[in-house]
Amino acid sequence: MLCLCYWGTDFLLLLTNMAALRRSVACLNFFRSTAESVLNSRKPLRQRLVRCRAVTRTSLVSLSVGSGLSAVPFMQQVENLSHESLIRSASSMVTDSANTYLSQTTQALVDSITQYAKALHTLISLQRRYLASLEKLSTAEEDAIWQVIIAQRVEVGDRLDECNRFESNWINAVNLCEMAAEAAYNTGAEHASVTAKTNLQVAKVQVEEVRQISVDAERKLTETQAEEIQRMAEYAFIESGGDDVHEAYLRED
Repeated sequence: MLCLCYWGTDFLLLLTNMAALRRSVACLNFFRSTAESVLNSRKPLRQRLVRCRAVTRTSLVSLSVGSGLSAVPFMQQVENLSHESLIRSASSMVTDSANTYLSQTTQALVDSITQYAKALHTLISLQRRYLASLEKLSTAEEDAIWQVIIAQRVEVGDRLDECNRFESNWINAVNLCEMAAEAAYNTGAEHASVTAKTNLQVAKVQVEEVRQISVDAERKLTETQAEEIQRMAEYAFIESGGDDVHEAYLRED
């Protein structure tokens, strides 16, 4: 009897422990499922954080590598700045400035010579018109035309002074460009030297072409003035009665 009672008590205790164990397992399963739900709900955020850390780490590595690579050529460039390269670079800059100075002075001289030639042609046209109508003009008309001719001669003189002023600047620019081209060649800047010499040749051709136009206009003006002197002498001779004296002289012969 005592054994049966003792065995019955142990069996009840065993059942009680098993029930407690089942409750513990159920609680553990509940907590595990809850934790998995929470973690699954936060998974995108965690992935973003992990991805952000990965991108940041990659950027930092790239930046470090890029900085190191870019620093090497820079140091090499600094080391390559020798005296020869600095002088060559400076001579190229001087050549560029001389080319700009030559271009500006050439344009100014060409424009001034062109305006001078136009003023000459205007004066030639006025004088020829005056000679063509010399015997048909009244004293007042002749005086008015002469005022216009005198004003045009002043214009021609002003244009010529302007040409001389710009030509002085142009000659300085030519000399400077020639020296810059020579300096560039001596320092090894062959391209800059060739460019300067080419610009010099082009500028000289432009100036020579427009100068030829003004020379032709000056020649025509000289011819017109010579014709004017001859016509004025003949007109004065006629006005003084020279024809009657000449005819009387011929009759006596």
